[in-house]
Formats: sequence, C-alpha cells, structure tokens
Amino acid sequence: MSGTLYVVATPIGNLEDITLRALRILREAAVIAAEDTRRTFRLLAPHAIPTPMVSFHAHNTRARLPQLIARLEGGESVALVTDAGTPGVSDPGLELVQACIERGITVDPIPGASAPLTALVASGFPLIPFTMYGFVPSRAKARIQWFSEIAKTCHTFSFFESPHRIQPTLIEASVYLGNRPMMLGRELTKAHQEFVRGIASEVGRGISAPKGEFTVVVGPAMKLNIDNAIPPSDEQVAHDFWQITNVGGVSRRAAVTQVAEKYKRSPKEIYSAVERVKKLGE
Repeated sequence: MSGTLYVVATPIGNLEDITLRALRILREAAVIAAEDTRRTFRLLAPHAIPTPMVSFHAHNTRARLPQLIARLEGGESVALVTDAGTPGVSDPGLELVQACIERGITVDPIPGASAPLTALVASGFPLIPFTMYGFVPSRAKARIQWFSEIAKTCHTFSFFESPHRIQPTLIEASVYLGNRPMMLGRELTKAHQEFVRGIASEVGRGISAPKGEFTVVVGPAMKLNIDNAIPPSDEQVAHDFWQITNVGGVSRRAAVTQVAEKYKRSPKEIYSAVERVKKLGE
C-alpha cells in the first residue's frame, strides 16, 4: 500500500500561523520535501521536529520527482512544503501532485496561510468572483501580453511582484488598468506589514520602502458602455506614453506598443498622437 503525499501550507511571515495539524503531519511524515531546507529548519526547530528533509525546488524537480514517488509507492508518507504559503501557488509542488494523482497515490492537502487570500480579505474589494495570477513576467514582450490579458479581467484579481520591479510594474499597470482601485500588501503577517490603497499611478508613492515581496490586489472595473466610449485624446495618449518611458524606464517602441494595446489602436496612430502633442508644446 502506498503512502500519502501531504501538501502542507506553512506561514507566509509570522511563524505562529502554523496549524496544529500541520505540525503533527510534519512530525509524523517519513520525510519532508522542502523548497529550501534551511528555511524549513527554522520552522521545525522551535517545535523540536526531527523529521529528515530533502530539497525539492524548481532546479531539481526532474531528478527528485522519481525519488519521492518511489518512497511514496514504497509506503512512506511525504510532507511537501515551500518557503512560505501553500505549495503549488507560484511555488514548486504541482508536478509532484500531478505525478501522485496519475499513479493513484493519495494526496492530502493541509490548509493554512495564503498570501493572495490574506491580502484579498484586507482589500475590501468584492471577494467573489476572484482570480489569482502569479508573478508579472520579466521580459518586456511577455509583460505587454500579460498586462493586456489581465486588463480584460473585470472582477477582483491579484498578482505578485518583487521589490526591485514593483515601481515600473505599477507604471505599466496604470496604463492598462487606469483608475481601477488597487491595494498593495507588503510584508504580510510580519511586524512591518503594510497596506497601501489607491490607483496604480498613486500607490507607488505610498510605499515606505520597496522591500519584501508584494501582493497586489486589483478591484473590479467600472462598467462602461463600450459602444459609446469616448476615444482617448492625444493628450491622454501622450501622457500614458511619457509616463511609461520617463518613469517606468521602458523603451519608446515598447511604450508605443503598450499604449496601442490599451486603446486598441495601431502603433502608428499612437506615435502620431505623441508627435502632435510634442509639437504643440514646442
């Protein structure tokens, strides 16, 4: 008889958020598959949990997967944890869960902390429906496509961003999301937890220090009559263009593409609008 894969949620900041059930599973499992064994050790040590650990992360998944499956099929139970939060949510774990399901191995989720849900309930935005996205892509072309797609989501949604990219991301978000309400959650559940509310063009100025991973929650879009929508003025187009290039550090070509995507106009039209405004100011 095969063992059980326990998918264990761990604290996202405050170590007191570990559940009693999670501690029991971590103590009883034959092995803990951890994204970073050093970080998991800091969670286990205060509770005197001696369970051995093996690393399981994005860079060793291919090699480690058959080893863990073999242990599970041999009757051992494995507890899967990541650095913080629920495994599989923008973290390693999905491949192992899928492999267990394909082989008929029992998968038992142990619920707990989740950064998107923690930020969501603090946002004050409608909770249902809600869509959760992962990290914003790093490459310019992928970011354009990504923002174009998520801007179509009319209900509440969330995404993650790193501290060194949060400012340019908010500039780009202001182009695609306009005046939609937004909340930034930083250092969730920790001593310096911070929530900043406003719209994309404002919230960046409210960040005390761009440190710690950000969870961004975007509120619902206002309902508009698309057929009667007023076309953007040259001034609005130019404003968005210069906002991206001057503050976001994006190239002129990429900025033209982003603004064109937002307003569903050709890059040539956007460039012409920017040039017209530029000449008026000369």
